[in-house]
Amino acid sequence: MISYERDPEIQGKIEFIASRLGFHWIDTSRVVCVRSHGSKSRRTLARCHALSKIMQEALGVKGHYAIEIISKNFDRLSREDQLKTLIHELMHIPKTMGGGFRHHRPYVNRRSVDRMYQQLVSKL
Repeated sequence: MISYERDPEIQGKIEFIASRLGFHWIDTSRVVCVRSHGSKSRRTLARCHALSKIMQEALGVKGHYAIEIISKNFDRLSREDQLKTLIHELMHIPKTMGGGFRHHRPYVNRRSVDRMYQQLVSKL
């Protein structure tokens, strides 16, 4: 059975990355970071989930996103690969923050993530 818990450490990293890389459209107060335990996934490191338009309308809220860290896979990564994974997940959030996603092609890919990672490292 999968269990979830909020992760303030990852939340802080997300806020840091978003501010340092100029993801000014990402309202980090509407991004929640969650760590999952018990996933059967072998290769998935993290996932980005969005609150659908119908749920936004029903609840009377704006778009919200959850970044899920698959603990057993993510924790084995180097610090560099963890940061790249978080950058990757943030890049899925569109500029409207309306509940949709930016897709892997052409936006979220290894080259664009590596470029953003290099920008982050140069600002440390």
